[in-house]
Amino acid sequence: MPVVVVESPAKAKTINKYLGSDYTVLASYGHVRDLPPKDGSVDPEEDFSMKWEIGNDSRKHVAAIAEALKSDNALILATDPDREGEAISWHLKEALTKRRSIKKDTDVRRVTFNAITKAAVTEAMQNPREIDAPLVEAYLARRALDYLVGFNLSPVLWRKLPGARSAGRVQSVCLRLIVEREMEIEAFKPREYWQVKALLSTPRGQDYEARLTMLAGKKLDRFDIENATQAEMAVQAVASRKLEIASVEAKPSSRNPSAPFMTSTLQQEASRKFGMGARACMSAAQRLYEAGHITYMRTDGIDMAPEATAACRDAIADRFGKDYVPGSPRIYKNKAKNAQEAHECIRPTDMTKDAASLKLREDDQRKLYDLIWKRTLACQMEAARLERTTVEIASPDGQVGLRATGQVVLFDGFLRVYEEGRDDVADDDDKRLPQIMQGEAANFAKAGLRDQYAKASEKADPAAGPAAMISGNDAVLGTQSFTQPPPRYTEATLVKKMEELGIGRPSTYASVIGTIQDREYVRKEQNRLIPEDKGRIVTIFLLNFFRTYVGYEFTAELENELDEVSAGEMDYKALLGKFWRDFSAAISETSELRISEVLDVLDEALAPQLYPPREDGSDPRICPKCGQGRLHLKTSRTGGFVGCGNYPECTYTRPIAGEGAEGEEKMLGLDGEDEIWLKAGRFGPYVQRGEPTPENKKPPRASLPKARGNFLPGWAPDDMTLEKALTLLTLPREIGMHPDGGVIKSNLGRFGPYIMHQAPDEEKPVYVNLKEFQEVFEIGMNHAVELLAEKRANPGRGRGGAAKVLKDLGEHPDGGKIAVYEGRYGPYVKWEKINATLPKETEPGDATLEQALELIAEKAAKKGGKKKAAPKKTAAKKTTAKKTTAKKTTAKKPAAKKAAAKKAED
Repeated sequence: MPVVVVESPAKAKTINKYLGSDYTVLASYGHVRDLPPKDGSVDPEEDFSMKWEIGNDSRKHVAAIAEALKSDNALILATDPDREGEAISWHLKEALTKRRSIKKDTDVRRVTFNAITKAAVTEAMQNPREIDAPLVEAYLARRALDYLVGFNLSPVLWRKLPGARSAGRVQSVCLRLIVEREMEIEAFKPREYWQVKALLSTPRGQDYEARLTMLAGKKLDRFDIENATQAEMAVQAVASRKLEIASVEAKPSSRNPSAPFMTSTLQQEASRKFGMGARACMSAAQRLYEAGHITYMRTDGIDMAPEATAACRDAIADRFGKDYVPGSPRIYKNKAKNAQEAHECIRPTDMTKDAASLKLREDDQRKLYDLIWKRTLACQMEAARLERTTVEIASPDGQVGLRATGQVVLFDGFLRVYEEGRDDVADDDDKRLPQIMQGEAANFAKAGLRDQYAKASEKADPAAGPAAMISGNDAVLGTQSFTQPPPRYTEATLVKKMEELGIGRPSTYASVIGTIQDREYVRKEQNRLIPEDKGRIVTIFLLNFFRTYVGYEFTAELENELDEVSAGEMDYKALLGKFWRDFSAAISETSELRISEVLDVLDEALAPQLYPPREDGSDPRICPKCGQGRLHLKTSRTGGFVGCGNYPECTYTRPIAGEGAEGEEKMLGLDGEDEIWLKAGRFGPYVQRGEPTPENKKPPRASLPKARGNFLPGWAPDDMTLEKALTLLTLPREIGMHPDGGVIKSNLGRFGPYIMHQAPDEEKPVYVNLKEFQEVFEIGMNHAVELLAEKRANPGRGRGGAAKVLKDLGEHPDGGKIAVYEGRYGPYVKWEKINATLPKETEPGDATLEQALELIAEKAAKKGGKKKAAPKKTAAKKTTAKKTTAKKTTAKKPAAKKAAAKKAED
């Protein structure tokens, strides 16, 4: 039987169904070789030779493929149809050749398919090809570049900037975008302006709003009404005049559907509509692809196969009628910069199946498939036909003019199925207007705008004057506005920007954005990306000492050259040589600098943000605590901070940016005789009970929690009250004594809220993450004991907490409980350390002990029969294995310093 190799077991299972028993389908479980994180893995002195190493986890998978080849001399490499897939196939061929599993007469073929359907797989098998050498060379070039940048630049960061984690070729450029946007926001000076509108009514009693566009016979620009005095005059000018309809103009217009999804637009829309991060989006898309529901999800292409277009048009006619099908198919062509990975668009493999008919269990998969299905259907539907109406309203003396706009949908077209999300706030010009006739009176409506006035007035700062004003008849309203800084990036808008600049590729967007969050250079709050102090310091360092290599144009041009390599138009070693010549010189030059020199440069570069002018004109660098020392940029293992030069006599510190940037402290109130303070330190804002004294050198304090995902919102200093501070200062909270002895406590940790308990006979505490932030303060004994019991019964679940038991099935013949559990990828049965997925057609409540025993036996057999022995003997063998692993870990210690290579991002 020919041996077919794919990346994942899920993909293998689906393909095996189509190929049948004539083929052996195995999984490589991703990449099988990588560059070891040590010196010399890429050697510029030896023509950039690369030394590959098979990972410990991959050895058994390569061995399984080699074993299968003993009984058949045909190997079909069916990995993904992109650069990474081509590289995996090349690595497999190389590794198997070195093992002598591939011989001179072995038939090695490469097949690719854009969708895992029976038709696509069958067609691919009939059209094999050779491994694409230029595409492999493009992979080698990228991998070498990432190694050279990560392995050489990251150690410079470690030595010069304590707390910095890593740098990467695309990762650092992406971080620069976020940091520079934050600096734009900090430098932004809001400008005041006022808007005036009126609530008018037709002679038939139908109300509508109109905004002021002309005053004193002149057209108004945005900033013509600059303050409350001018706004009051404008309100009175409108309210004191009779108004009439000067003109009514209705224009037909149409709106075409968006193109079908490619990787970047799918990530953007999933973020807009669901708040789904790029990683989560690609993970759900990967599983949909492997199950055969959608086409390949890493693509720069928006074109659709003719047969798919025809199927889409048929589905539209069947569901909505022929009126929704345009006369000819819509053809979409790529406009994106560097459309290198231009496979077909992301679309369903069967347009007759909507999300409901697939009965997908996972919420992310269900939502994403529904989004892809609707977008694909919409892209081949008729345009929406609209009518936009503009009404001009004027006073008879020509001194005042207002405008009302609106639109009506005459034919919904593709809007019946799908409307694209927006990153900005929509205008109000899509409101429906009542029937308005030219020449008729525009009366002031009796309903008035008093409610809107009250809402706008709530925002007013009493010291700064009114934020709104209203006419005596309540029908004319003036509201204060301020220009807004550019918004922080979301993952969606960041991917869009990266795509516009030509940096990164479909296969790297998610990993790059994930990496800068994993490194704690960036945090995500309310779906917005905010740079941490260490991320800001790293960016400024790179801009001052490695500006070329974090340049947008340089990175995009390098991507262009890599595309040329993949097209066979450039030699990849020539590209590497050109890059290394200048980059190695920059590394050598910067390595000679002392940390103090680096900090002086960064201190000066960040001065406008670190030391903004004070209102009283005093020196912004003078320490606000001791009044004598000068403030300087300093670094620690957690990142940069501003500290007093008189340390240790003065211990003043504050974060580089964000809350408390001026080092101000705020007393929130008294608790008995204790003062409760809000302060700012190098690790961020915190609350403290009292001040240090000789008797109490370390008064109780608690950091304000930062946002950690959707369940743990951050606490902003501006929102802190005495009550909230006192709540924080109660932590860690003692919930009570556990029935087995020992106190149960709740607290906030790095990864969110948790409870902990250590029984008298336990060597270390047991921790359980809590799902809701408020549970830290509210969880009771009964619930805490239950959670701890579940965790002890199911250890090793990590931050996700203990799995939920859906059904107890009974005892295994060899001892031990068998049960059905709720898992991230669906329900599964578990016995000891063996987990086996429950078939999709089986509901958890219908699972039987006999069925579970069969599933467990099958899983144990796939693992090499490790569970055939009695439980005690098996445990003994595993202990021995762990000892061997421990030795290997020790041997690798020197390489740990060089982890930059492994961490380097594309």
